[in-house]
Amino acid sequence: MRSVEKKQDNEISLKDHINFIAVIFCFWFTIYIYAPVFGVYLQSINFSYSTIGIILGSYGITQVLLRLPLGILSDRLHNIRKQLLVGSFVIALLSSLLLVFFDSVMMILIARLLAGITASMWVMATVLYAYYFSADKSAKAMGILQFVTVSTQFLSMTISGYLVHLFGWHFPFWIGAAASIIGIYFAWNIKVVSIEKVTTAKSNIGLHIKKTIMIPQIKMLTFLSLIAHAILFITIFGFSYIIADSLGIPEKSFIWLTCAFFIPHALASLGLVFYKMNSRYNKIVLSSSFGLTGLFIVLVPLASSLFTLSILHVGSGLTLGLIFPLLLSEVVRVSPKDLKMSAMGFFQSFYALGIFFGPLLAGIIAESIGLHEVFMYTGMLSLGATVIVIVLFK
Repeated sequence: MRSVEKKQDNEISLKDHINFIAVIFCFWFTIYIYAPVFGVYLQSINFSYSTIGIILGSYGITQVLLRLPLGILSDRLHNIRKQLLVGSFVIALLSSLLLVFFDSVMMILIARLLAGITASMWVMATVLYAYYFSADKSAKAMGILQFVTVSTQFLSMTISGYLVHLFGWHFPFWIGAAASIIGIYFAWNIKVVSIEKVTTAKSNIGLHIKKTIMIPQIKMLTFLSLIAHAILFITIFGFSYIIADSLGIPEKSFIWLTCAFFIPHALASLGLVFYKMNSRYNKIVLSSSFGLTGLFIVLVPLASSLFTLSILHVGSGLTLGLIFPLLLSEVVRVSPKDLKMSAMGFFQSFYALGIFFGPLLAGIIAESIGLHEVFMYTGMLSLGATVIVIVLFK
């Protein structure tokens, strides 16, 4: 027999919400404070493009390995969710300190693998915060988390380049370490909603996984998300700043490229929170968004200034900002109630393959063919996703 959670106490104060939002802020801040300059930093210490691709992609490896089991075992881990979230900040602290004190390929690779472990614990944060709301308001909970996540990523990435300009390459790593320590404090003070235990028959995990994989459309939706995450981590979380550097754009000006991408990206996601679009329009919006994303990215090699590069990132930021929440909403829509958490674990685990293979292949292409070709092939990948949506999406 196993335990299944059921809320008993909904007495959540404003202070509890603020504390949890502080946790989310620190969670993403410690990971993304150095994201825009990381590829350029690796280039500055003479790492090859292929090595940079491996290191950037390694962030996804531990997520691939952990997110699926964490999603499936979430209900069995209910007694230690808070402890796992606290532990994620300890791991993030170690990751940041390794980046401060070491510059070898192996140690930086380990640091990024550890950052991936931290990111894998996001499923614990989402479940813990979901219990702050009644079941009929779960969409509101996820909307708040999404907005805080995007806002934190935007803020951290906006100031990253300027911090490097003022204080040097290692300063963002120190800031990440400090955010981890603060995050430990807030995570330790999270209020966990009281639950009562009701018993149900223990399900066979193998059968549970099989049922999850057989959910209609789940594999197609996951593959589309894999492509979208590959695009994201090849471009704005990877090689966009490297191509900006090749154009002679200084690190302190990276703020404009970050703003160009993340402001429309956040507004698109936020718009879908407040405007409930009929699901019958999802196919046309997704196909159009993937198609336009491909077009914007293919044109990146033609950019000759910060202005033109930023304009193209405005477009891709907007379209990707529509793609991610729509794919997530489709996973929720097609999943049976008893398989939603497992479906989310499957979805998050396998789209993390895009976080790994995207930068990895981009690094190989950059080194063997050229930096411009990275964006050409990435744009073609997005156009391929458009075809998949048109042919297979129901």
